[in-house]
Amino acid sequence: MNTMPVFHQLLNPTLHALHALGGSGTIDEIYRKVSEILHLSDEVLEVPHNPNRGSQTKVEYRLAWARTYLKSYGLLENSERGVWALTAQGQGVHDVDPVQVVRFVRDELKQRTTEKSSTTVNDGLEVIAEEEEITEEIVWQDLLLQAVRNMDPSAFERLTQRLLREAGFIQVEVTGQTGDGGIDGKGIMRLGGFLSFHVIFQCKRYTGPVTAGQVRDFRGAMVGRADKGLLITTGHFTRDAMKEATRDGAPAIDLIDGDLLTAKLKEFGLGVRTRKVEHEEVEIDPTWFTKI
Repeated sequence: MNTMPVFHQLLNPTLHALHALGGSGTIDEIYRKVSEILHLSDEVLEVPHNPNRGSQTKVEYRLAWARTYLKSYGLLENSERGVWALTAQGQGVHDVDPVQVVRFVRDELKQRTTEKSSTTVNDGLEVIAEEEEITEEIVWQDLLLQAVRNMDPSAFERLTQRLLREAGFIQVEVTGQTGDGGIDGKGIMRLGGFLSFHVIFQCKRYTGPVTAGQVRDFRGAMVGRADKGLLITTGHFTRDAMKEATRDGAPAIDLIDGDLLTAKLKEFGLGVRTRKVEHEEVEIDPTWFTKI
């Protein structure tokens, strides 16, 4: 497919993807499976949602809406770890009527608020307007990515060092030497106190994509020097870059994009504080006053 699917066109592919994945999957697994089902071209997959804010692509953004609507419709649920799964009801549903789903969710929204911005697409589906979007929920991610991108390169490397230490790495060192093949640091990952893996990492403060060629260059620098490679960016990876990172017969490279980076910084409380805010809704019953 060489055209950008709108969000309601992703409802059934999302269901199909989860059924194919065994009933559950991470956001990335769902994204890859939907891309495969719809045969989405690289040109479509690499269109950024908002080039000036975050690393999310337009397809990722619209898939987020598809998951949200299917969850409100009772077919999906998700955990705090970002794993989405079919509900008991969803396990028996392979296809839905997009019109019915959207109307159901919109009716629920209208019951909770009196002011909603909406637009109508050609087939009569009501969807939340582009300018309203999902950005309110990810504003903190945008602000965090901007703060990280504004860091000095050496400071970003030190932040990565701290993040890896928090994640359980030991002997993490920042090298960042010129002529070192793009290697910014190294460390050792301990698993269960028994297994150890030597890891080298590279940091890229990007706003755009990291390409397959850059992944290959990094692999060339790591061969014979470590068991695994870790490529970290504040941007995102092209589909070819993700394929190259796990290419058969080549040392695997783990990828951390801007979305995962912000999630991990939040998880470990690095430059991020969270607090729970109680939300109070007030409803006025005008008829009550007429009965006094």
